[in-house]
Amino acid sequence: MGRIIFFFQEALRALKRNGAPSLAAIVTTVVTVVLLGMLIPIFQTAQGKSEEVRDQLNVQYALYDDATQSEITATKQKLEGIPHVAEVAFVSKQEALKTLKGELKDKTIVEELHTNPLPNSFEVKADDASNLDSIREAVYPNGTQGKPISPIISNPFDRQQSSEQIEQVTSALKIILTLITALLILASLMLVGNTIRLSIYTRRREVEVMRLVGATRWFIRWPFMIEGVVVGFAGGLLAILILWLGKITIVDPLSSSRIGLLAAQNNSTLGFPALIAILFTASILVSTIGSGVTLRRFLKV
Repeated sequence: MGRIIFFFQEALRALKRNGAPSLAAIVTTVVTVVLLGMLIPIFQTAQGKSEEVRDQLNVQYALYDDATQSEITATKQKLEGIPHVAEVAFVSKQEALKTLKGELKDKTIVEELHTNPLPNSFEVKADDASNLDSIREAVYPNGTQGKPISPIISNPFDRQQSSEQIEQVTSALKIILTLITALLILASLMLVGNTIRLSIYTRRREVEVMRLVGATRWFIRWPFMIEGVVVGFAGGLLAILILWLGKITIVDPLSSSRIGLLAAQNNSTLGFPALIAILFTASILVSTIGSGVTLRRFLKV
């Protein structure tokens, strides 16, 4: 017990004696944790929005007006039997008109119609947006100029180009965000490690003298690792305070007003307490391990 108290006293004494390097390590930890604390929710939200958009992609097929109920049922079964089809929904003329009316800003266009020009249709959703092309090919084996799998299918809705563009954009977005997150985590680890290395480098003579007088490696290492714990704790605590202030003053008000991507924070799979716990633990572990690993080269005397 006495040795542990001694190690803590030595660590705190070293932090006071080497204020500038220690402060630099704390500031670096704060900046790193704040950046990660902002990027991880952004990555999560963008990922969720991307998946949401991809899940809404579908192909629709108009039906002839003279199709009977038995033909509609049989066609639905055929569509459901196509590989990678997740769901087939029948959309009546009335439902289609109601949806169109809800999407139009000028309601008078629909209200002035004496008849419903929209056809009955099937809305086909894939298990993954990348499988939409294979579903289109299965419904029209020889292309849209050929015969469909059911004679009551009139034509596909002309949304293929837009769905392909959305699929390409969302796929690229996922890859880019993953790369950015990985690069930032790697850069953060290197930045914290280099700052700790600089702090220990300024005290290399102290370490060499302790080794020459017979101190064991772990006797020397423990105060430095405790310094790493203190640096990580202080840096993580300050970063969490900054993130919390940003959340209650900026993110929460914008999320409650349902503005863009920020509104999706309410549905985030990783809640704010869990994010804070992960970042706080990571800041302490990185600083502690960084101190221990960096010190190893100076112990070879």
